[in-house]
Amino acid sequence: MNSVTDVILQGDGIMKIDKKTVEYIAKLARLALSEEEKKEFAGQLDKILAYIDKLSELDTGNVQPTSHAVPLKNVFREDEVKESLGQEEALSNAPEKDRGHFRVPRIIE
Repeated sequence: MNSVTDVILQGDGIMKIDKKTVEYIAKLARLALSEEEKKEFAGQLDKILAYIDKLSELDTGNVQPTSHAVPLKNVFREDEVKESLGQEEALSNAPEKDRGHFRVPRIIE
């Protein structure tokens, strides 16, 4: 398979999601899905794409493009200096700590 698009688009150009497509997407996302979940997600995703196909039938020529469905307005506030957490409190829920620092697994080999 070359891409997700190759898997989704059928010969007639209609988008279709099947179990094989869900398995491919799950592999790309590194998700372990049960057979039941694969079947369920295939049905759900197929319905979503069918709805999107239906929406493409609408004439949107006179509709202005928008980035949000409702107008947005930024709300700014003044910066306030507040007391920060102490080292002991910040590390209180750490699974592992070492000499006042968070200890994490080594990821560079």
